[in-house]
Amino acid sequence: MHGRESNRLLLVEDDEDLTELLTETLAHEGYVVDRASDGQRGLHLGLTRTYDVMVIDRLLPALDGLDLVTRLRSRAIPARTLMLTALGTVDDRIAGLDAGADDYLVKPFDLDELSARIRALCRRTPESTHMLRIGAGLLDLAPRDAILADGTRVALSTREFELLQVLATRPNVVHSRAALRRRVFEETAAASIVDTYVYHLRRKLGRAVVRTVHGFGYRLGTL
Repeated sequence: MHGRESNRLLLVEDDEDLTELLTETLAHEGYVVDRASDGQRGLHLGLTRTYDVMVIDRLLPALDGLDLVTRLRSRAIPARTLMLTALGTVDDRIAGLDAGADDYLVKPFDLDELSARIRALCRRTPESTHMLRIGAGLLDLAPRDAILADGTRVALSTREFELLQVLATRPNVVHSRAALRRRVFEETAAASIVDTYVYHLRRKLGRAVVRTVHGFGYRLGTL
């Protein structure tokens, strides 16, 4: 098997026979494959689940493949995207890449080439190395914004951002107030500084963004 079980893949394709063939091939290589037969279903899955790669047909019912990729990119969804299409002109390929696709493969294609392209996308360091996922939202490390599930960007102060980044980097760990104070704030900061900034984050991003573990400290919640 060339893929790894940790590699999750979304296949958005309305051709049932091709969908079955690709699903069987990719599952055999170790990918966990979710399927959608139209663009609206693909958009829903892409926004609510986490994928390493999305394979998207260009011509889809309900929502065109170009529009689907554009909407996913506008929500800062970091998965690498391979667009499949019967439209193979230079202008068509440029349109797909400009919409946000990372690669473009024209039908009919060779299955081995498709597999190789997907493996290459899985190996690439995504721009989402600048992203940390927080539930259905993201923490963007470049402009230091939080991105809500609906795509809204919320600017954070330096300390708010650094506190949330520490929590998001180790999302399953309960951090004590003392540990967070050492990592994010000056040693001379007041003992209540962590509680104060957790309050600020909750005001900006909602109470669920940081969970209180009574008697221990804080851990990452969800956006």
